[in-house]
Amino acid sequence: MGIFLKEHSFYNLTITKDKVAFDECKEKFLLHKSEERVELTSRKFKTERGKDYYCFSCNISENEVVLNSNYFVGLDWLNADRFIHVEPKLNISITDFFDKAIKDENENISAHEIESFNNEAIKKIKAQCSFKEVNVIAMLMKIMSHNEVAKETDKLLLIDWEAPEIDIDQKQDLLTPFLVVKFLNFLKDIVRKGLKKSYYKVQENLRNRVKGKILVGQQIKQNVFKNRFTNTVCEYEVFGEDSVENRFLKKVFLFCTQYVENNEYYFKSKNDISGIVNFIRPAFEHIGSEAYMQDIKYLKYNPFFKEYKEAIKIGQQILKRFSYNITKTTAEKISTPPFWIDMPKMFELYVYAKLLADNPDLNIKNLNYQFSTHGNSLDFLICTDDKKIVVDTKYKLKYNYSQIHEDIRQVAGYARLNKVKNKQPIIIDNEISCLIIYPKEAYQNSIDCDLSINNLIIDNNKINAYHEVYKIGIDLPFIDSIS
Repeated sequence: MGIFLKEHSFYNLTITKDKVAFDECKEKFLLHKSEERVELTSRKFKTERGKDYYCFSCNISENEVVLNSNYFVGLDWLNADRFIHVEPKLNISITDFFDKAIKDENENISAHEIESFNNEAIKKIKAQCSFKEVNVIAMLMKIMSHNEVAKETDKLLLIDWEAPEIDIDQKQDLLTPFLVVKFLNFLKDIVRKGLKKSYYKVQENLRNRVKGKILVGQQIKQNVFKNRFTNTVCEYEVFGEDSVENRFLKKVFLFCTQYVENNEYYFKSKNDISGIVNFIRPAFEHIGSEAYMQDIKYLKYNPFFKEYKEAIKIGQQILKRFSYNITKTTAEKISTPPFWIDMPKMFELYVYAKLLADNPDLNIKNLNYQFSTHGNSLDFLICTDDKKIVVDTKYKLKYNYSQIHEDIRQVAGYARLNKVKNKQPIIIDNEISCLIIYPKEAYQNSIDCDLSINNLIIDNNKINAYHEVYKIGIDLPFIDSIS
């Protein structure tokens, strides 16, 4: 039985010992059979700079459990027979209150006014329920379009392969398309560079000749017992592309193409991935697809073909995901291991990819992703010949007035660090500019936000209550449905 939440929302469950009441209304009750206190444990996604980040939180009282979704989407077991599913649905009305809070230039706002602002925000957000489903796959495709950004995706996903699988509908599955998109993009990079050639063993029943070593057992079965005395079963090495690694990648590629063809829900319109599939297919036309997990267990990877290691790792996860059965790629009902996706990290990488796309003259050295100093970590420190900008991405916008201004002061504090000030170019006459990038709703016929360097620090983006602090909202890809 699933409990479905949106991002950053809560759900109340009543604890009952009444089995009949539980069976009649499972959405409301969490069955508790023993006399002891209910114990529910949230999964820890990561520990970063001494702080633990949990996928969701549980507040347990005597008769009630309150579940709060945090900054992660995915699904996991809550207890032995119930699971929690957090969907990537963002309340876009929060953006309005973020904009309203930072437009206020009154430095002497009273505690009563702050409380009134927060109460108004809570009421309107609950009344509007303006939830839009974030298109996670479209975001990932944008991220994977840049090789340097794609390298940072290894910490986006957490999968528990040891836990029992959870039964869901195909359309609720984010894990499989996530893995498929990553794999196909790594495979595209491999094909663009050229498939790796290596020595691999071939077994062949040769006629009137011997090559390599004779396989005695097979020779007896295939030739001696059948009176084929002119044939010899031999094993020998060949140098070419039909190696163990490439056969394994071909096998996973066939799974992926089958999945893409049967799941248009994820791969239509802007998410169309057929171009990548068509680019890859010719390179594997003459590669076999017979490969086994034990064949690649002890592979040694060539540093020049570094994409192979990541592609094979994801390929193993995809085959494990389908239980090595290609017919499961078309099933409407599927089972999936518990998994979680770090949405703030994904938004951070989405901004990274967009900065690179909108500034072709800049490279990763200009952007200084995750610039660290004294326990602090800046999302970006943009450095050009004449500009230096501290950039902080905020996936979740807070309508709490004080917290909003704490975020602004945090990014302003980064600009005062000596390591930031001493990074070339050194700004002497002016303070270092600060920028907050946040998600906002893409209105119909609106122009996609431009993150070119000359469009960041402009008067339209200025936060007037602060000196040299700016904000800019970028359009996230949403799925065309509102609930």
